Amino acid sequence: MFILHRQLLKLLAVALWVPIFALAQVAPAPIKLAMIESLSGSFGNTGEAVFRNLVWAVERVNARGGVKLAGTGGATTVHRPLVLERYDSKGQNEEALSALKSAIDDGAQFVLQGNSSATAAALIDAINKHNEREPDKRVLFLNYSAVDPILTNEKCSFWHFRFDAHADMRLAALMEVIRDDKAVKSVYLIGQDYSFGQAVLREAKRQLAVQRPDMQVVGDELHPMGRVKDFLPYASKIKASGAQAVVTGNWGNDLTLLVKAAKELGFEGKFYTFYGNALGAPAAMGDAGVGNVMAVADWLPNVQTAQSESFYQSFRQRYPKPADDYVHMRMQLMVESLVQAIEKAGTTNAIAVANHLERVRITLSSQSGMMRASDHQFQQALVVGVMDRQGAPGVKFDVEGSGYGFRVIKTITAARAEQPTTCKMQRPLL
Repeated sequence: MFILHRQLLKLLAVALWVPIFALAQVAPAPIKLAMIESLSGSFGNTGEAVFRNLVWAVERVNARGGVKLAGTGGATTVHRPLVLERYDSKGQNEEALSALKSAIDDGAQFVLQGNSSATAAALIDAINKHNEREPDKRVLFLNYSAVDPILTNEKCSFWHFRFDAHADMRLAALMEVIRDDKAVKSVYLIGQDYSFGQAVLREAKRQLAVQRPDMQVVGDELHPMGRVKDFLPYASKIKASGAQAVVTGNWGNDLTLLVKAAKELGFEGKFYTFYGNALGAPAAMGDAGVGNVMAVADWLPNVQTAQSESFYQSFRQRYPKPADDYVHMRMQLMVESLVQAIEKAGTTNAIAVANHLERVRITLSSQSGMMRASDHQFQQALVVGVMDRQGAPGVKFDVEGSGYGFRVIKTITAARAEQPTTCKMQRPLL
């Protein structure tokens, strides 16, 4: 009886263990995404804001079953979850390159970055070399915010895809508003002293000469990126110049501190910005910004469609704290585009995915876009908004609990926003 009992226990143990072992063997491996971004230092808040967007995008994909890939040998569909891992670049290119190596060593196949064009350029060079050197470990680079035009022109790469409108595209959209604002006769140009900031000022001067030859540029200045703690000297020069408007590509604390300083000095001119609609800028301006701060974006919360409103409210349900109110449609479209490309490729192989990603067309919450294969620059509509008090016509939603939001005053179709490219794409041999 005792021997029989022991045999039954063994059989039961085996019966229980085999399915568990089998399940562990066939559990689909996750698809690793590596976000390399400033998560500490002067721009740590911008990195954390991006991370929230990407987390939400990944959660939505996984909630519907993950990435669907056909099983081998006629097996049923495999559902592979996305996993987002974060790496702190500390705002330094050297740290970003070290993070890239760590991410690849950790098995990441898709690298996500955007909050510095200088870092993006360094990553493109490193990924080009890595993919040539180690073809079995190739990775793709998905860029959500680094907008120096050179990245999809002279430095274009088969392995790099940009989902934000580049600086020339954004500036052309702003210029449509500046062109019609005949009351403004003088402008001050100011930006961060690195590739993106330099590109913005260079293109602003060129476009102003074409669109508003009557407008006087009364200031043209670059400042150290992320190192200026007191912008009062810069704001003083702006006010003393007699400028009626400021054009700036500043972002993060460099923008917030600039507009705070201008407000303290009583500057009453307009701000034409790339990023004046978030991360403290509206609260810093207060009533002084009403009707005077313009921002260009791929999407704004007050785009007046039911699908857009539902999209925004879903994000706020996920992140209800006012300080966490920073959502970008392009980051959601980027993740959805990647999923679509992987599913169509039927694999995570970098070349196969890239071949589908460069032809992707995607729609989410009535917002659409497509990748241009010739340079891997995403093409989408742009909007320009003007700051106003929440509750004013067209301003249902405010920004970060500030009581101020942005009313859409100009919509630029994707066809009109498109710019030519000088890219000469080098495609890898299979």
